[in-house]
Amino acid sequence: MATLYVTEFAAPFIDISRGMPMVGFGAKVAQNNVSIGGSTAQSASFNVLTKIIRVHTDAICSVEVGGSNPVATTASSRMAAGQTEYYYVNGADKIAVISNT
Repeated sequence: MATLYVTEFAAPFIDISRGMPMVGFGAKVAQNNVSIGGSTAQSASFNVLTKIIRVHTDAICSVEVGGSNPVATTASSRMAAGQTEYYYVNGADKIAVISNT
């Protein structure tokens, strides 16, 4: 079964030499996986300390982040199989996922 892997981090730090946000695994507060299928599926609510999530998918899908009831559709942000993205979020948000082509 296809899976969306979600890792939650409490805070980023800025790499001054590159000017980009980075995350350290010492800031990891939670991890959960969401099965990717033909209808929208949601993660559990993020930890209230979560500020950044790392999202990795092993299949083509679309994701939607936010609030207590996000709904992913095939028009939502598309991710390719093997893609990893980082998103700034609010604690207690969720991520929703649906398979795509």
